[in-house]
Amino acid sequence: MASWGVVSTVKATEEKVLAFVAHHLALGADQVWLYFDDPTQPIPAPLVDHPRVSVTPCDEPHWTRVGKPRPPQHQNRQTHNARYTYRDKVTSDWIVHIDVDEFILTPRPVATILDETPAETIAMKLEPFEAMHDPLLPDDIYTAREFRGALRHEHWPRRRAALGPYRKVIRDGMLSHTVGKVIYRTRVPGLLPRLHAVMVNKEFVQTPDWQPEMKLLHFHAQDRADWLARLTFRMTKGAYQFRPELQAFLAESPPEEIDRFYRRTQVLPTDLRDELAAVGRVVLADLGLRQKVQALRDGHPGAGGMQAGRPT
Repeated sequence: MASWGVVSTVKATEEKVLAFVAHHLALGADQVWLYFDDPTQPIPAPLVDHPRVSVTPCDEPHWTRVGKPRPPQHQNRQTHNARYTYRDKVTSDWIVHIDVDEFILTPRPVATILDETPAETIAMKLEPFEAMHDPLLPDDIYTAREFRGALRHEHWPRRRAALGPYRKVIRDGMLSHTVGKVIYRTRVPGLLPRLHAVMVNKEFVQTPDWQPEMKLLHFHAQDRADWLARLTFRMTKGAYQFRPELQAFLAESPPEEIDRFYRRTQVLPTDLRDELAAVGRVVLADLGLRQKVQALRDGHPGAGGMQAGRPT
């Protein structure tokens, strides 16, 4: 069976780091490489000496090994850590570079899907689906059950229903990236990872279609308080810095208007949810993250098997 691994540069609470690791181990990842952006962050006890997890504090000796001064932008730190892993660390057949708030969902084992991938395929693109806000759900570390994908041209009427007067504020109906992430083969000469793509011999590898079975669930704005706390950073250094319509709206709107915006665009009415699910624009899934984290703490990181996703 094909082996695969996950690499991520993380800056999150211990329970969120453990949720990310536990989910992907339960999904069958052979290796998880974590780079702690804050080198003083303690390594969670379940990850110390874990045979399938490698944790590296991003201190000065680390950047010396990478061969680069510590980049000031977090996006560049992520990229260089992925490249370092690909160049010097990776042992699996495939690797995917994702963030700590992104979770892969598949209906079948990832290894089986990779085994069936044509030999000439170097990289496959994973479509992102953003977690929606649902205050009625019990806390699950990252908490959501409904995940909405992009609403492009073929979905204009549904885009109006989903976003109302804010449909021109959000590109393609998503707050964060719509380009997805890629899972790609290792040991390919000349391959260079990037944030949302890979290059071989300085040319982008073409990935025109989404991998049909592998979704990327992105917990970007499902927590209203956390979303509000991150707005300034995202507008200046993060996901919104190249989104002029969204930047202008958020900068110019009073708090009550931003609250209306959030409730209108990040909460799915039941009838709209069902309509979007019927056309593949909403994914329903219960990740059971607290259960997976407990299994990891108990020394059973693979507990759950294909329960890693539990599509509903």
